[in-house]
Amino acid sequence: MSATEDLLSTYQHIIGDTTLIHGSKGIFDVIVDGEVLYSKFETGRHAESGEVLQLFREKYGQGVTEYGK
Repeated sequence: MSATEDLLSTYQHIIGDTTLIHGSKGIFDVIVDGEVLYSKFETGRHAESGEVLQLFREKYGQGVTEYGK
């Protein structure tokens, strides 16, 4: 599953908007409220399956019931 699908299927009830911006050179950054949550450039690798969701959960999901649960 992609990072966007992970986030929306789990937290669609608290996410107001998502935007996919195409970059060059394989850039993959996830930015939430102006803050970088994950950056391929900074880590030197693509996010592993579920990694972006876990980072989001740790930072923004505390005390929030996941969608459908």
